[in-house]
Amino acid sequence: MPLNKKPVTGMRDILPQEMEIRNYCIGLIRQTYESFGFRMIETPCVEHIENLSSKQGGENEKLIFRILKRGEKLKLEEASSEADLVDSGLRYDLTVPLARYYSSHANELPSPFKALQMGNVWRADRPQRGRFRQFMQCDIDILGEPGYMAEVELILATTTLLGKLGFHHFSVRINDRRILKAMALYSGFAEEHFDTVFIILDKMDKIGKDGVARELGEEGFSPEAVTKYLELFEAVGSDTDGVKHCGEILKDVLDEKTTRDLVTIMSLVEHTRTADFSMVFDPTLVRGMSYYTGPIFEISMDEYGGSVGGGGRYDEMIGRFTGTNACACGFPIGFERIVMLLLERSFQVPGSRTRKALLFEKNISEEKMKEILKKAEELRQDGAYVLVSVMKKNRKFQKDQLLADGYTQIEEFYARDKQEEESNHG
Repeated sequence: MPLNKKPVTGMRDILPQEMEIRNYCIGLIRQTYESFGFRMIETPCVEHIENLSSKQGGENEKLIFRILKRGEKLKLEEASSEADLVDSGLRYDLTVPLARYYSSHANELPSPFKALQMGNVWRADRPQRGRFRQFMQCDIDILGEPGYMAEVELILATTTLLGKLGFHHFSVRINDRRILKAMALYSGFAEEHFDTVFIILDKMDKIGKDGVARELGEEGFSPEAVTKYLELFEAVGSDTDGVKHCGEILKDVLDEKTTRDLVTIMSLVEHTRTADFSMVFDPTLVRGMSYYTGPIFEISMDEYGGSVGGGGRYDEMIGRFTGTNACACGFPIGFERIVMLLLERSFQVPGSRTRKALLFEKNISEEKMKEILKKAEELRQDGAYVLVSVMKKNRKFQKDQLLADGYTQIEEFYARDKQEEESNHG
């Protein structure tokens, strides 16, 4: 029986044309983020299973690729539960590994510490457009900064990058988990029901206001609470004035500093931005991760029809490792979705080197082969990418393939040159 030539479901092979764009994006990401003071780090792709399943990763904890114990530690006949079989798993994001990393190395790092991570993560998710089971993530995080400057710098760095990649007219939607909770409390929902309320609210862009009202009603919440809750979202606008008005309505259940800082973040970003985007206050923004504690944000692009990045403040996660909370805020971008959009645009990597192909007949002499190789080396020293390859029987098909692969100049070398052939025919 032949081996299976297709990748495992949810995984994929990447062809050279896409790989060139991916490598360009990775280089631009590093260059841009490092210009903002972020430092590159790396964490293992395998994490302790107790870290991954610590109820900090929301729905992603249901999607962990678990790894069996190895060797003598794996005792199948004695196992009575999953815990007897599994001790680690593939990371589903880069935030939990970063929290462990910082907890272990904080004394060796500057404060605040600005981290840049890029690497593959794995989720046993249902594959769909722009979503795979193995995919690259790219995160920037600032640890040890308690003030709003962390959010400002993260948003500016991320939007600067997207601007350099040619994206325009996108939106950065921003909210605060404390505002979410205050709105629910103000409307009459009990704190133990907040998670249920937020899961339903998070569907607002898909099912609309009526759909949210219906689902909240189906959960048994009172019509008065549901009506008061949904009227709040209509009462506030999407700009800084909307944030201020929201703070006035919720003044009895929300610290004034929360809305004041959110207004400052939006104002500073609007004043300093270099990319073409808008800051939007969206009180329906939830972000699924349960570890967020303060401001949260998300990038929306019409051409994708959804989010291509999002993050927020998670001041309590590191405390799960050390016993003492530490300020932390991060902004991952959807690397795979951004690359997909660039491919759909037929994006060309700027400043690409010239690609030249030197084709030779199979029976060419050693002396001519030396000349060809010397010429190829001279062209490479001049900055070109050079392919040296034997001619195929179907030369037209070979040339078409090379042109499709970006080789703009093709030169052919024969065992006997044209002048020699013509003189022989004469």
